[in-house]
Amino acid sequence: MPRPSDPHPKGHQDLPFGRLDWVTAPFARFFRIHAIAAAVLLLAAVIALAFTNSVWSAWYQSLWNTSAGFVFGSADFTRPLRGWITDGLMTLFFFVVALELKRELVQGELRNVRFAMLSLFGALGGMVVPAGLFLLLAGDARAAWGTVTATDTAFAVGCLAVLGSRIPPSLRLFVLSLAIFDDIGAILVIAIGYGHGVNWNAIAWVGIGLLSTMGMARLGVRSIPIYFASGLGIWYFWDRSGIHPTLTGVALGLMTPTTRWVTPLKLRAIFTRALNQSDVGTGDSPQSQREGFRRAHTAVRESRSPVEQLEWMLHPWVAFAVLPLFALANAGAVIRDVDLSSPIISSTAVALVIGKPVGVFVLSWLAIRVGIARRPSGLTWPLLGACGMLTGIGFTMSLFIAELAYPPAALNDARFGILLASVVSAVAGIGLLLVLTRSRGVPSIAAGPVQEVHR
Repeated sequence: MPRPSDPHPKGHQDLPFGRLDWVTAPFARFFRIHAIAAAVLLLAAVIALAFTNSVWSAWYQSLWNTSAGFVFGSADFTRPLRGWITDGLMTLFFFVVALELKRELVQGELRNVRFAMLSLFGALGGMVVPAGLFLLLAGDARAAWGTVTATDTAFAVGCLAVLGSRIPPSLRLFVLSLAIFDDIGAILVIAIGYGHGVNWNAIAWVGIGLLSTMGMARLGVRSIPIYFASGLGIWYFWDRSGIHPTLTGVALGLMTPTTRWVTPLKLRAIFTRALNQSDVGTGDSPQSQREGFRRAHTAVRESRSPVEQLEWMLHPWVAFAVLPLFALANAGAVIRDVDLSSPIISSTAVALVIGKPVGVFVLSWLAIRVGIARRPSGLTWPLLGACGMLTGIGFTMSLFIAELAYPPAALNDARFGILLASVVSAVAGIGLLLVLTRSRGVPSIAAGPVQEVHR
């Protein structure tokens, strides 16, 4: 995802410093690092575990179960705080995931069809194989198979960021794109496997809302508040439809345009006109000059596509607010109540730690062997296997699906199994990558586009 640019990039040191820039600039650099996003998420999980296993456990659980909202006529907009986070704020997460997928497919490396197919087949294997293992081992908990199909994008990419420039760019892109496909697959699993009685009238209103949003985009409407209001309406009817409302984020993200309103050529013309108006002796009034610079400011904003604008605006909020809040509300497992003999724990651990890397490797290999996909340079078979270990970090997404799939009595064991599998997968993946890249002169992450190699 795009990160906020340096407030004083090279070649622009003549820009004036704000009064608080000496404080904010280090934070801007701080939040650009993938590893920090994963660290914040890890800290939130540790806090949740600490509270749920302390004398404040009852207070902590009651906090997230506190009802919030309002009633308007016959419509009841109240639910627990945990529900607002899971059903509401996580919609923003899926929206950003869909934005990133759309950008990569249209403008990024996934325009390369064979590389996109490698990521897609890897994600498919990373869903089918662990789900199959879970169905074989879980006994009466088989209905919760969806919990082992997902990958936590923030943690997986964060683990690679910890290793820095040792990791070739092709590996980082493969993990990122695979995790995105994985997350989209997970939300489809939620829609198919964990709905509760479809309300077709509500579905019809969802369709009307989506068509209206598409129409506004075609007409050139650029106001974010208008689209936000439309998205709220779609979310409401999707919530009433019996299908999980976070699908709103996926649908709207994939519908977001990738075209720029102001092309580079038009931007240059607008800037040239504004600069000419500011020249002494042109006769333009100060008000006219200010208007020219205002137009130039608007043109700069609109020279980025809606996908780029929304990613840049929302990614920090999702990474450093939405996901940590979700972890605080859902990652707490009461250790003393865990039943280590539970098939939920063992089946979850086996499916994520073993099923995920096996599925990713086998279907990636198969796609390459039959000629559907190509392996990019720098992505060796051992590295591909190691990155498969990182896809076993289910964490956020697995916890999200577990909230829908398990009854309250089984949720504690499910959380423990997910946390255990995520820790083992992260340690094993990082350790294996350290061994594989120890003596390798791998290029920097910023080394440019990936190149294909023959199978």
